[in-house]
Amino acid sequence: MSNGAHTPRARRILITGGDGFLGRGLVAALAQRPDTDAIVALDVREVPAERRQPGVAYRVQDVRNPALADTLREHAIDTVVHLASIVTPGRDSSRAFEYDVDVNGTRNVLAACVAQGVRHVVVSSSGAAYGYHADNPDWLTEAHPLRGNQSFAYAHHKRLVEEMLAQWRMDHPQLAQTVLRIGTILGERVDNQITALFEKPRLLAVRGSDSPFVFIWDQDVAGAVLHALNGAPPGCYNLAGDGALSIHQIAARLGKRTRNLPAGLLTAALAVGSRLGLTRYGPEQLDFLRYRPVLLNTALKRDFGYTPRKTSAQALDGFILARAQQGRPVHVGALPGPQAPHQVKA
Repeated sequence: MSNGAHTPRARRILITGGDGFLGRGLVAALAQRPDTDAIVALDVREVPAERRQPGVAYRVQDVRNPALADTLREHAIDTVVHLASIVTPGRDSSRAFEYDVDVNGTRNVLAACVAQGVRHVVVSSSGAAYGYHADNPDWLTEAHPLRGNQSFAYAHHKRLVEEMLAQWRMDHPQLAQTVLRIGTILGERVDNQITALFEKPRLLAVRGSDSPFVFIWDQDVAGAVLHALNGAPPGCYNLAGDGALSIHQIAARLGKRTRNLPAGLLTAALAVGSRLGLTRYGPEQLDFLRYRPVLLNTALKRDFGYTPRKTSAQALDGFILARAQQGRPVHVGALPGPQAPHQVKA
């Protein structure tokens, strides 16, 4: 979903969420990028000296702070990469706080960009913005509606952010937008809700559902952002590796078996566990597993001009290998040979 135009090469760049997982990798890559006149990394916490990159200006600032506009002006920023969001809330978090950071924080970033004449904003969205629905098509393209479920804070907030971005594209066309709808991220040091599932002795599978996953290697996320900063056409793009893997194929690559349970039993167990405080997840969590949004990356390759270096299967294999090398293997037995992921004509 490109507008066909190109943006000038970014030279003075500010990154929100600069010390988050994606932010650290991107800042490190930008520090090696030629012809970059300024790199400003914002985070809500002080970045320890051992994690700082030479030539990068580090600032402690919340994305909700109106003073963000002053920071943009001070450093004459021409491009903002907005990565700050709450992916995995802490136990003391609240829905109101997550909305404030994700939605109101993005609104403040956009307002600051327009006020200071920033010409390009790159936003990390998510495939979760499409939502987890039984009638999701086998492959989602950028033309499909965004239906992030209200029952999932992250998916709902990403949908609201994207609706806001669409309105700002109409009201402020001078601010070019590149919106990356990112699939499930894997990397050498990724730990998240999905990788926790893979660490179980047996993988949970909902009977009658393939639960397909699309993966993107973390370095490919940084690569796509760098591509946007180098003048690629702005627009909205699915960011995922080629192909998808079902939960059963993932289990096979891990050398594990699946625990296949009926949806009704899982729904009842989650409902009871939630009421008793034994789990933070309610019965709606079942949809997160069985109705995965599967992202087609045709526009990413054809219109944006970026092809991920790793397919979904290669990203999973890279994750498995990295964990083994770190002495914390997630697979049992030898790594299986290549197995065909779900194929699609791109």
